[in-house]
Amino acid sequence: MNIYDKAHEFARELGKCDEVVKLKEASKKIEGDESSIKILDDFRKLQIEAYTQHMQNGSVSEEIQEKLRNIGTVISMNASVSEYLQAEQRFSIMWDDVLKILNDAIGIDFTFGMNK
Repeated sequence: MNIYDKAHEFARELGKCDEVVKLKEASKKIEGDESSIKILDDFRKLQIEAYTQHMQNGSVSEEIQEKLRNIGTVISMNASVSEYLQAEQRFSIMWDDVLKILNDAIGIDFTFGMNK
């Protein structure tokens, strides 16, 4: 067994899986749509800001929470962005599962030293 051949086989199968296909389809729908891309960019920035505040202060400011609620409303009114984020989330869950399977199989704890 050649590990690289298996990796290429896995990559081909991954490209066919529903999570990847749907994410690609959703990406194409927003590609070139500047308003949808701006919504996603703004959402990502707010996510990072909220995460940073939470890590530094243990909580997220009311201002950021309000901005997140507002952008959530905007996202819910944009079917393409909403579909993209849902597809991205499904892919992320699947990818995390695959990485856990691989990590468990090789028996290396990649969280070593992270005070888990």
